Amino acid sequence: MSRSTACLVTPPLLALLGCTLVIGESRADAAGEVATTMPMPTTVQTPMRCPAPSPVAGMQRADGLPEQGITRDLPAIRNTENRLPVEVSSDSARVGTDGAAVLSGRVELRQGERRLEAEEVKYDPSTGEFSVSGTLTYTDGLLTARGGTGRYAATTGANLEDAQFDLPERPARGAAARMQIGTDGRVRLSDVWFSTCPDASPDWRIRARSIELDTRNGNGTGRNAAVEFLGVPILYLPYMSFPLGEQRKSGFLVPDTGFNGRSGVQLAIPYYFNLAPNYDLLLQPRFYKKRGIDAGATFRYLTMTQRGEIRANLLPSDRVRDTDRHWLRLRHRTELPAGWRLDLDAADVSDAEYFEDFAAGADGTSTAFLQRVARLSYHDEHWRVRGEVQQFQTIDRALQPIDRPYSQLPRLAVRGEGRRDAALPLSYALDAEVVNFDRDTGVTGWRADASSRLALDFGSSAYYLRPAAGVRYTRYALDNVASGATSSPTRSLPFASLDAGLLLERPAEGGRATRITLEPRLLYLWTPYRDQDALPVFDTRVPDLNFVQLFRGERYVGADRVSDANQVSLGVTSRFYDGASGRQLLAATIGQTLHLEAPRVSLPNEPRIGSKSDLVAQLAVTRWQNFNVNLGVQWNPAQSRSERRQVRIQYRPQGDRALNLAYRFQDQRLEQTELSGAWPITRRWSAFGRLVYDQQERSTLEQFGGIEYGACCWRLRLVGRRFVSSRTGERDSGIYLQLELNGLASVGSSADTFLEEAIRGYSAAGVSR
Repeated sequence: MSRSTACLVTPPLLALLGCTLVIGESRADAAGEVATTMPMPTTVQTPMRCPAPSPVAGMQRADGLPEQGITRDLPAIRNTENRLPVEVSSDSARVGTDGAAVLSGRVELRQGERRLEAEEVKYDPSTGEFSVSGTLTYTDGLLTARGGTGRYAATTGANLEDAQFDLPERPARGAAARMQIGTDGRVRLSDVWFSTCPDASPDWRIRARSIELDTRNGNGTGRNAAVEFLGVPILYLPYMSFPLGEQRKSGFLVPDTGFNGRSGVQLAIPYYFNLAPNYDLLLQPRFYKKRGIDAGATFRYLTMTQRGEIRANLLPSDRVRDTDRHWLRLRHRTELPAGWRLDLDAADVSDAEYFEDFAAGADGTSTAFLQRVARLSYHDEHWRVRGEVQQFQTIDRALQPIDRPYSQLPRLAVRGEGRRDAALPLSYALDAEVVNFDRDTGVTGWRADASSRLALDFGSSAYYLRPAAGVRYTRYALDNVASGATSSPTRSLPFASLDAGLLLERPAEGGRATRITLEPRLLYLWTPYRDQDALPVFDTRVPDLNFVQLFRGERYVGADRVSDANQVSLGVTSRFYDGASGRQLLAATIGQTLHLEAPRVSLPNEPRIGSKSDLVAQLAVTRWQNFNVNLGVQWNPAQSRSERRQVRIQYRPQGDRALNLAYRFQDQRLEQTELSGAWPITRRWSAFGRLVYDQQERSTLEQFGGIEYGACCWRLRLVGRRFVSSRTGERDSGIYLQLELNGLASVGSSADTFLEEAIRGYSAAGVSR
């Protein structure tokens, strides 16, 4: 018998389906029913189509916000799809005079993207339902379901018994005793399990009395649910909510647990508020067994002109410190009209020991002070304007009042620069600032500093020659000065420089696709001596010496000192490039400053400078057979010893495989060695660890080690750690256990960020299973 196609032909059913059909052949049987068949066409015919809906224009998203460039969103399509007629095809069909029908043999019902396939379908015209027996399959573009028996109606959707389902876009799968698929995009499941594991017997799954999946909005909710791992319930939730994709959703997040020696066992139960597409709120109350309950919250916002984040933690009546504890942090930016911008960055803690108690490692315990700054700035093609107020909260009690940073209340800075578009390549620049330095101890007051410069810029792709000259003027208005000292000292001086360099390039020998460059550079500086011992020191210091510092126009950072100079800085850099990709393979640099006259200006307690600066050399090898190497040395030729040394060697063949060796040395300050790495042991097992050792103190500053087992849809990670937790050298220990269920969440203390920061080159995203 030929396969029936498109629609059934009884008048009641035609009215329901909303389409017409030309009959190929029909016959009456003994029961009075009409069995209709369609012969295979012998000529090419235009296939029958039910009427298509007219386009829907001017739609908005479900949240009410207009969607740029979109005229039909998913809810609109779904609602329109509900009004589409049902197309039916089967190998055979038996239709009664009352409109009842029995279809058998590869039965297929289609309504828009919805499709139901079965071996036998019965149609009841009084209810408009299709009853399905035998194996059936339902798909709608977002969900695929299989069951033994079920029903389908164009207006109410499908009902399935003993169903298995898949969500291909997530991906996820599960099974339910009963499954109702509504035309509104909601899937209601009873006695159900749900998992993102690919196997029929998954390692983890959510079991629930009922789950509702809103495929239209991408949300899921469950009641009386339990998370099972390897058949063992690890978390019970009377109510749970979860997304079906990457979209955000309000609801409880998986609890976070951990342990350390200072606070004991800790448990956080976060709740996320998806308040709007452009702002949200995370509440994270955390229970510390030794301390009490900490109320934490993070609020984020983003608009066309503003963005920012507010974080807060409040721990009333800390049982360990016997006081209230808090930490606040505000970061904000507003883009104002006409090129103006407002930035706010401020933090505050309740006490000096806060970061020692709650920061996980040396980075937190070494915090000396917190900055609070408000900045209004402007920029265009020629001008940069900045006005700010800056203040600090001192955390390190070991800092004496005279050593604490000054507040800048306020600081106004202007920079202007331009270039003449003429045959003479002349450029000019102006830098000026006015600052009020304030502190409880020592000299305070105002400082005004301005410098102007004229320069010529000759050059091409192979060379440059840049002579420049200018003048600088500084004036103070001071308070709390010593007896007999002036309260308004000034300083003025000219300066000149000549910066010249070459860029020589050739291909490598041997026909390899590699380019080699040779880049020699010379910088001559001249600044006359001015006695500056009477000037205060508000914010000026000597930066660490490196190749960039060799070719700066000033030895100091800050305007309280301007070094006299009659010197030449010489340096050369050679680079190797891959000719095909343009990627740098190797860079070697060496440089030194020769003082034709020894500088006389200095900061208090600054060592005198000889006729030559230290020699600076650097070598960087990038991705040579998966190796990255960085070497640096600062060599003191007068005393024939190194002032600073640094070695970093990394082997990184893949994102989840990294081995690091580092060595840091600063004369009379520190000498440390660091080993770290992460490496798969087998296809499932991985190990990682880090050791930081202080040679001067002959002690370990930080050490941790851990193992990880990863399956296709979950990971279990155990980390043990011991680290310096206070400025006095006290140690603390911590244990972190994390179970990550792919597609759901992590149960335990999140370790991915910690490992990526501690092990250079390691990427949790690069782990493949």
